[in-house]
Amino acid sequence: MKRNAIELDIRVPNQTRYLSLIGRIGEDIAKELDRYSGDRETLAYQINLVLTEAMVNAIKYGNPENREDSVHILINISDNELFIRIYDYGQGFDINEIPEPDFEGLDDRGRGIFLIKSLMDSVCYKRDLKGNVLEMMKQLH
Repeated sequence: MKRNAIELDIRVPNQTRYLSLIGRIGEDIAKELDRYSGDRETLAYQINLVLTEAMVNAIKYGNPENREDSVHILINISDNELFIRIYDYGQGFDINEIPEPDFEGLDDRGRGIFLIKSLMDSVCYKRDLKGNVLEMMKQLH
């Protein structure tokens, strides 16, 4: 691990009541990045939103039947990037097949993925040895 690198390995029960906790952890991380020259408050809001949306999807679609499962989150921060992985154990999906949400109607399907893709520099969802993993990366300038 690099000298200035930070790594967090978080596991929380598969319940929505932990969403705000994980969002706040993301906010706190963003606010403490000494080497980030941009607006930390904006970055904090974005990381909170991305983590919350990704967790909602993991709980709702990745582990829907088993509330005993946990949501596994890995956050790595180096000098120039923030890398987040969220693992789930569901059947998976093709992230590129998710349609843009209907912002005018009541159907909000696809909203979380749309927001994540809009706020992060790269996003992919793939099969992993343990299940599925949503990988998100943000450049820190």
